Amino acid sequence: MPLFDSLHLIVYNLTMSKRQWDSQRIQALRHHLGLTQRGLAEKLGTRQQTISEWETGMYEPRGASSTLLSFIAEQAKFEYQATPPKSSKNVYNS
Repeated sequence: MPLFDSLHLIVYNLTMSKRQWDSQRIQALRHHLGLTQRGLAEKLGTRQQTISEWETGMYEPRGASSTLLSFIAEQAKFEYQATPPKSSKNVYNS
């Protein structure tokens, strides 16, 4: 298979199975890679401030950034296991 076809297939698969990149998932990926915000920013070709904004939930990555995150995660064999939030007990007195 020619290189172009292989890359096209990879991009297509990543686009079709694109993950939702929320703040916790981005931070978990960054920790999995052992990178600082600056290090992940350099890998993605963006600013450290952008990574910070994603991790605080101010913005979410979209378009090429989201696809690149998915590609990096796949290459790093990153599997995000979200833990369900702990239920808080309702302690109101009736």
